[in-house]
Amino acid sequence: MITLYTWSTPNGRKIPIMLEECGLPYAVVPVNIGKDEQFAPDFLKVAPNNKIPAIVDDETEGGPLSVFESGAILTYLAEKTGGFLAPAGPARYKALAWLHWQTGGLSPMLGQLGFFAVRSDEKAPLAIKRFTDEADRLLRVMDKRLGEEPYLAGAEYSIADIACYPWTLAATSLLKEPLKDTLGRVPNVHAWLARVGERPAVQRGMAVPKT
Repeated sequence: MITLYTWSTPNGRKIPIMLEECGLPYAVVPVNIGKDEQFAPDFLKVAPNNKIPAIVDDETEGGPLSVFESGAILTYLAEKTGGFLAPAGPARYKALAWLHWQTGGLSPMLGQLGFFAVRSDEKAPLAIKRFTDEADRLLRVMDKRLGEEPYLAGAEYSIADIACYPWTLAATSLLKEPLKDTLGRVPNVHAWLARVGERPAVQRGMAVPKT
């Protein structure tokens, strides 16, 4: 059994999608970041950086294994199950490259844009412009790639798509106003969102945790 610690954020949705895609049994422990539950001592033992998502896998040699950081968890689950990440070769490294593109670029930039343009009561025009411009650039990079291949790593759906989906969907809803110009210029991204969003496992994972 895998225990999943998560919340209803784009980062928090990635791992439920992966677990649903892999068909692994898991139990959910909601960590309400709005109530600072991520700073609880028990959660700190699982996730030293006090961030969701995190997992504990009870079925490992040497006892339970905790894994934190979404990119690491996705890679771990892919290697555990043999799914959604090629075992070797170019397809593997393309998927890993786009996975790290998401964790190092797309999500931080969209997260900062969301804070400065949407959630913050005090608006900072320079910060909003910087993060809007970078979000625009990243989404156009993504659109170019998806004009070449149906999925980010190529012909096959992978952990790169799983990582990018919740954040990209959030860009079309929560960030619709600051990104209104960009969203009208990325048709391949919209087609990919529809394609990925039709997957039953994605739909189930996006509903976890139920709050």
